[in-house]
Formats: sequence, structure tokens, C-alpha cells
Amino acid sequence: MTKKIIAIAVVLVAMCTLLMTSCYKVVTVNNSTDEEVTRPISLVNDVIPIFSQSCSISSCHNSGGIKPDLSADKVYGSLLNGNYIDFGSPENSEIYLWMTGKRATPMPVGATNNPSNINQLVLAWIKQGANNN
Repeated sequence: MTKKIIAIAVVLVAMCTLLMTSCYKVVTVNNSTDEEVTRPISLVNDVIPIFSQSCSISSCHNSGGIKPDLSADKVYGSLLNGNYIDFGSPENSEIYLWMTGKRATPMPVGATNNPSNINQLVLAWIKQGANNN
């Protein structure tokens, strides 16, 4: 009986590990440092491609997946309506805190070298008003 419980536990741990690591794809935009992004940031041209390639893939942050829904057609409403953006203190925005690992594991999970400019692009977009552009 004990061997059977241990075997089941091992299988469950393996399945959870596989699920957590297989549903994320790493995107490298640029391997820059924590330099602040000062150029104008576009939701459509800069932010959505990051989310589309790293976050809104199967079983992750998409329709029917984990909130927020970061699918291209729903990302703006999902972030604003879900209170993931803090206009008064952009560095305290939930989306930024999750991406930087201040809430849990840095997003995207499994990104061993999550380039800081991804975080800085999203932060710059928020600082610039998080426009639907």
C-alpha cells in the first residue's frame, strides 16, 4: 500500500512539473539590462507580441486559462478590468510584480534568462498611460 502511494505521488509530481514547464515558451526580445525604456511603447507593436509568444499559449493566460487573459484580443480589457495596472504607482502594478517575480516565480515560468527589457517595456507602457494603441 505504501509503495503504491509513493508511486502515485511521484507520478503526480512528474505530471505537475511537466505541465508547469511545458506551457511556457521563452521569448528573447533583447538581452539588455534594467535600463528604463524611454521611447514610446505601443500595446499592439511592443507588448502584445511578448504576451502572445510567452504567456497566452495553450493552458496558460488565454481564454479559459489562468487569469489574466493575455490573448491579443482580450489583453487590454483583461489587464484594466482585472486591476492589474496601477496608474498611480506603475511599479506596483500586479502585472509588473508578477513578471518581475515579486509575487511568485518570475513570469514567464521557465524563462531562465527573462530579459529585463521585457519587464521594462511593460513598465514603460504602464508609465505612459497603458494606452490601447
